[in-house]
Amino acid sequence: MATIKTALLSFGMSGRVFHAPFLNAHPGFELAGSWERSQQVIGQYHPGTTSYNSLEELLGDPTIELVVVNTPTATHYEYARQALEHGKHVLVEKAFTTDAAEAAALLDLAQNADRKLAVFQNRRWDSDFLAVRDVVQRGVLGDIVEANLAFVRYNPELSPKAHKETPGPGAGIVRDLGPHVIDQALVLFGMPEAVFADIGITRQGSAVDDYFDILLRYPDQRVHVKGGYFFRQPVPDYALFGKLGAFLKTRSDVQEAQLDSGMMPDDPGYGREPDGAAGQLFTDDTDRTGRREVPSPRGDYMAFFDALHRAIAQDGIEPVTASDGLWVMEIIDAAFRSNETGRLTSV
Repeated sequence: MATIKTALLSFGMSGRVFHAPFLNAHPGFELAGSWERSQQVIGQYHPGTTSYNSLEELLGDPTIELVVVNTPTATHYEYARQALEHGKHVLVEKAFTTDAAEAAALLDLAQNADRKLAVFQNRRWDSDFLAVRDVVQRGVLGDIVEANLAFVRYNPELSPKAHKETPGPGAGIVRDLGPHVIDQALVLFGMPEAVFADIGITRQGSAVDDYFDILLRYPDQRVHVKGGYFFRQPVPDYALFGKLGAFLKTRSDVQEAQLDSGMMPDDPGYGREPDGAAGQLFTDDTDRTGRREVPSPRGDYMAFFDALHRAIAQDGIEPVTASDGLWVMEIIDAAFRSNETGRLTSV
């Protein structure tokens, strides 16, 4: 198996939790190191790796084939552009860019450079979403009339990370949690015809958007994607209503917590949904309680890296393409236009 030497552009939470464990565990990748601006700590976690002092030093390393752009959203376009121009394949964290124009420019650049460009929409491989996707694909709900996808939390405090709370390109919940549920909606239902959005501020002292309710309008379906920080009680983060039934599912994927605690992806317990978290299916053929439990498949972020390796080593399709990322940004741009005008907005 061809080994793809890979470098991160940051070794904070994203690099430590979501990328390094998989790049180390996958036989097709080699974690070479990370650009570190203040503390040089990657070697403590991964002996033998390099702590690069600058982006120029990292991009100038001819052995690096893949660059992971896991820095704040406002930097994604510029860093990805430079990496592509240095002949590297690129994986960009969500949000892909700050707007659709930047996303389209990166897509064109990658195509012209004949380089792979992928977006890290890892939540496609959450256990809960895998269950939802399976229910939709099996058609047990019949024609779906309405779907609700939420990424909500109870966290009224402002983030200590300045870039998350300072107004500017890339800041705010719509470009933070929004890409998760928007991408999932597009996976399930494709691009909508139009968008209607309510975007606001709910936390005391916040200067950036921290609440959104976005309606994606299709010819025969209505899909709501929602995010916010004042949802103290658990809610069905996924609620799908079809002509033959309904499916309710809480967000219960454990991968992030497991990885943050130090569990590796090859642990037998990795990605397994806890007891009592199964989705609830309501159809005419359910039992006397009117419902049937639907356990979730095992969460599997490694599947993303498997597909990314095939894309680079065998010239396959990226697991989440730059076109996928562009469509998410087009939805976000349309949502902000809708919120400003108070009108339904075409995509």
